[in-house]
Amino acid sequence: MPIPHLTIIGESLNDSVTSTRALYDAKNFDAVAEIARMQAAGGAAYIDVNVGSRGGEFLAEVVKVVQDAVPNPISIDTPDPEMAAAALKVCDTFRGKPILNSISPLRTEMFELYKITPFRPILLICENLVNGTAGPCLTAEETVAAAKFMLENAKKAGIPNDDCIFDPGVAPIGTDSEGNLARLVNAMKTLRADPHFAGTHASVGLSNFTVMLPPRTAAGAPVKSQLESAFLTLTHPLGMDHVIGSVKRDYNLLPPDHPAMKCLEDCIALGGFDAIMRVMEFYS
Repeated sequence: MPIPHLTIIGESLNDSVTSTRALYDAKNFDAVAEIARMQAAGGAAYIDVNVGSRGGEFLAEVVKVVQDAVPNPISIDTPDPEMAAAALKVCDTFRGKPILNSISPLRTEMFELYKITPFRPILLICENLVNGTAGPCLTAEETVAAAKFMLENAKKAGIPNDDCIFDPGVAPIGTDSEGNLARLVNAMKTLRADPHFAGTHASVGLSNFTVMLPPRTAAGAPVKSQLESAFLTLTHPLGMDHVIGSVKRDYNLLPPDHPAMKCLEDCIALGGFDAIMRVMEFYS
């Protein structure tokens, strides 16, 4: 069953993709525009643009190329405030607010960029400052604390709840011996139940969930797609209504007895090395 109201942020124009990096190196903007058109035609609501460390001028140039190619709003993907500022200055606001991917508790100065052009921030809540020291959120409680901190800062900047997109961080399921999936799910349950967070959204880079797993097909469908769909089936009711993902993936809500659903539920219950072995068992 298709996932209702799932907003796909097209991931393909990312410097980490070898073929896209080659296009950036060659300044082949015609091909960049074609990738943007392909993603828009495939159902992406936003086109994510990540040019690595090439600088604000180059990022702004690519944003303009994409905007000339498609009517979709842009997701500006950089942790660099100066690069983000350059991109925001060329964003067409008539197509909708751009997404700024992302702001973390370690980069709250990026909220100042809202004065350039209003945007929808992706708020990282997989890391936080504790007593002035930066570190990853290892528990659901730490993740929720980061979310409260980030929402407070977003409100100070004038950003409404409905424009806030939390990213709780997703680890590769094939190496998740530290219970990251359980942390994420339990944190989202808490956020969903708290009226303070009413109207907010959530997103992850979904390809990261299966990045360590080899390609394989089972029961007529790619195993990676099955696991990603199972992840969304678990988290979509908890507010995971955005995803940085591929328009070539077939994301669906799975029935409770689907083997991929059983696998993820077992991973949450087992934890540790047993969870990794459960994923390997599912693959085999």
